[in-house]
Amino acid sequence: MSKEISIPDEIITNKIYLIREQKVMIDRDLAELYGVETKYLKRQVKRNIERFPEDFMFEMSKEEFKNWRSQFGTSSWGGNRYTPLVFTEQGVAMLSSVLNSPRAIAVNIRIIRVFTKIRQMLTDNLNIKLEIEEIKKKLSSHSKNIELVFDYLDELLEKKEEPQKPMKKVGFKHYNE
Repeated sequence: MSKEISIPDEIITNKIYLIREQKVMIDRDLAELYGVETKYLKRQVKRNIERFPEDFMFEMSKEEFKNWRSQFGTSSWGGNRYTPLVFTEQGVAMLSSVLNSPRAIAVNIRIIRVFTKIRQMLTDNLNIKLEIEEIKKKLSSHSKNIELVFDYLDELLEKKEEPQKPMKKVGFKHYNE
């Protein structure tokens, strides 16, 4: 059984990017987390390329790489100018089978847990948005009635503000009045 690696969720979360409308991690960040060199990670992936279809891993285009670097202010990677390999959640899971070290397995478990938390948060947010929309629909169907009630209240308030005529006294008269 692999021992638990104590990498804070925030560190992993900060290494997850949105590229091609997918949540992904970059080869150099994964290599850093696994405690291996990026070239070793790439070599292991290329030796086992059949395990990494395009929905698991792809190479960033030069244009994507340029945009990514400018967006995150990473002007150099220690001289490495190659476009990085990018791994989806499934690709990260597959990495544990090609980087078969106890650390790689433990790190993968942490990463997959973070991906799962992110997916759950997105689902929770979507559910909240759907509930809000449902409430809005219900309110809009009742809004005419609510507006009518407020109109009546406004009319009552206006009437109350108008000066009232003195009312005749009703009841018995005392003769000594």
